Amino acid sequence: MKLHKIVVAVLALGVAAGALAQAKPEVLVKQRQAAMTLQGKYFGPLAAMAQGKAPFDAAVVARNAGYLEALSRMPWDGFDASTKDVKSGTLPVVYSDAAKFKQAGENMQAAVDKLVAASKGKDEAATKAAIGGVGKTCGGCHDDFRQKP
Repeated sequence: MKLHKIVVAVLALGVAAGALAQAKPEVLVKQRQAAMTLQGKYFGPLAAMAQGKAPFDAAVVARNAGYLEALSRMPWDGFDASTKDVKSGTLPVVYSDAAKFKQAGENMQAAVDKLVAASKGKDEAATKAAIGGVGKTCGGCHDDFRQKP
C-alpha cells in the first residue's frame, strides 16, 4: 500500500513538472501553431472536395472530420495572456477582446461538430455545406484575429 502511494506521488510530481514546463509562453505559442497547422492539413483536402477540385471521398471526409473534432479544441489554451508579447501572427485584439475571440473558437468547434455529424450521413451536398461552414468560421477568425501574411 505504501509503494502505491509513493508511485502516485512520483507520478503527480512528474505531471505537475510537465505542466509547469508547458506553461512557458513560447511553448504555448508553438503548441497552438502546431494544432492550427494540423487543422490546415486535415481541412485542406475537405475544402478541395467541397469546391469540386478533388473527387468527393466520404471515407476521407469522415476520417479528417474526426481529426478536426479533436484538433478544433486544442489551440485555445495556447492563447493565454502570457503569450501576447511572443512573436506570432496573433493580433492584439485576441487579448483585448477575449470574449469575441472565445466566441469565434466556439463557433469553429460548433461548425466542426456539424461536419462530424454530416460526415456520418450519406448526403454529399449536406457534407459539402458543412465543410463550407467550417471554412467560413476558420476564415472569419483569421480575418479578425490573425495578421495578414
